[in-house]
Amino acid sequence: MHDETRPPNDPPAAPPPDPRQRWRLVVGRSVDAPSQTQRELSDAWEAAIEAAGLPLARTGDARSRPRISFGAPLPVGIAADGELIDLVLTARWPAWRVREVLAPVLPAGWRLVDLHDVWLAGPALAGRVAAADYRVVVAGADGVDVERLVDACAALLLSRRVPRARRKGDTTIRYDLRPLVLDARVDDAGPPPIIVTRTRFHPELGTGRPEEVVGALADLIGEPLQAVSMVRVRLILTDDLG
Repeated sequence: MHDETRPPNDPPAAPPPDPRQRWRLVVGRSVDAPSQTQRELSDAWEAAIEAAGLPLARTGDARSRPRISFGAPLPVGIAADGELIDLVLTARWPAWRVREVLAPVLPAGWRLVDLHDVWLAGPALAGRVAAADYRVVVAGADGVDVERLVDACAALLLSRRVPRARRKGDTTIRYDLRPLVLDARVDDAGPPPIIVTRTRFHPELGTGRPEEVVGALADLIGEPLQAVSMVRVRLILTDDLG
């Protein structure tokens, strides 16, 4: 049957190249990186990876975007040491070559920490992120009693419930923080002291926020605490969490 949508002498469109490789980038963001929404950040990374000239596999939909996926949204203003980005290639490239072409085009304030050649047919990255580790520098109006902070971390982990409330637009959301906190401890007595906390990404309960952990510790101590700086150290995948 004659296809009237294509001139009779035009050859049929060639099928897109098959995916051959999936690289997992481990990237970091400095505290002074430009503030960007998650959409702006995704666009900046897509533009950078496209500019690198990598043989990117593309989606089969009408938009035909490069097959790039991100581990989890990174809150604005937080530095990071181990964010994850997956990209799929239509040819196999060695690690040194991927590094070489990416290094000059990374978005402002970002760096390439490491990269791994991962299983091409493995599950999607975003659905596998289970938790994140944060390093938080805390301060109080009159300093911080480190012994009380250590005790508060222990009490938080022993609590059955940690009721919290946060604002979302014009609404106050009340929830239990405890199921979203996997660890909280003083890592460095300072001054100022540094706490490390591991919080969960849960499809039903939501995401544990490090500033909420600091707020809960302040309630247990009975004095205000301020998160002076925060770094998301790494993302934890379901396989790593066990």
